[in-house]
Amino acid sequence: MELSERKKRILSAVVEEYIASAEPVGSKRVLELSGLDFSPATVRAELAALERAGYLEQPHTSAGRIPTSAGYRLYVNELMTRKKLDGDEADRINRGLGTSREPGKLMGDAGRLATELTSYPSLTITAPKALTVKRFDLIYLDPNSFIIVLLLSDNEVKNKLVKLPFSFDEAIVKRLSAVFNASFAGIAEEKMTPLLIESAERGAGDSMGLAGVIASFAIEALKTAKESETVFSGGESLLKIPEFQDSDKAHKLMSYFSGDGAQRIPALGGNGDVRVLIGPENIAEELRDTSVVLASYDAGDNTRGLIGVVGPTRMDYSKVAAKLSYIADGLSKLLSGGMLPPAGFGKLMISEGDDKRER
Repeated sequence: MELSERKKRILSAVVEEYIASAEPVGSKRVLELSGLDFSPATVRAELAALERAGYLEQPHTSAGRIPTSAGYRLYVNELMTRKKLDGDEADRINRGLGTSREPGKLMGDAGRLATELTSYPSLTITAPKALTVKRFDLIYLDPNSFIIVLLLSDNEVKNKLVKLPFSFDEAIVKRLSAVFNASFAGIAEEKMTPLLIESAERGAGDSMGLAGVIASFAIEALKTAKESETVFSGGESLLKIPEFQDSDKAHKLMSYFSGDGAQRIPALGGNGDVRVLIGPENIAEELRDTSVVLASYDAGDNTRGLIGVVGPTRMDYSKVAAKLSYIADGLSKLLSGGMLPPAGFGKLMISEGDDKRER
């Protein structure tokens, strides 16, 4: 259904008032907000038409209307004003992110900032890294034990002490070290196949299965290292939101994100890209009554991450998107070795298009 400009203005007024008040919106209030010079009867007719089209619903026969998921989607896609970040908030983000370059702490700081600025629980996700083993070092200790040392492509070191119930000599360990550096270094864990392991055994003259032990540790180390890291913050803020005052509902949502639910959040494109998932658009049943707003950031090493918040469908999407996009841009700069603006910069200059205006 193609909406007239009048219907769009009425829908926009209902969405924005419901976001602000959490109360159904009646025709009289719509007239006050929309600036339309029509009779209440005309507005009521338009509200009824929007309800029939699936953009609004009436929770009670005597109440006003509230937006449906379809109504929010149309509002986000076509009607809402793209808001700019407040200068004080920009400065607060710059200060909050500028205290650390260590990725783990930076993710935690970013999540806390997102919760503080939006009053919604936040999640930060670093995408899996495509890692390989850069170098294998095998250290012979005695006839029954040796140490495997792996230098991964992100320069992380993994090691394991191997003790076996049979004896072997130092020469076999040295041969295996040469074979693994020649054939296993620089390849992904899924390419460390049984066929390649058998080839390593033949090449090193290994009849005791030492190659299998080394390869198994390398595969396990790469799988663990490439798992995405997720930080969920501010879950307690759910209980302050009217839609989540039911503690069971809030607990169900917190449990979802505290588990592996965040791993099923969809990826995004470039830096600062924002995606809004409204109600039933979320795949998980636990998220069907919520909205998730996500922004993408560059996590370094050709990987991407996400920062987002989860809250009610009655959310000020434009404000939330502006804040998350700015945080994501800050994360990208810091993780790529760049610098954030100095304290106070956000208060002085706010970019709007190609203009810069003093605040």
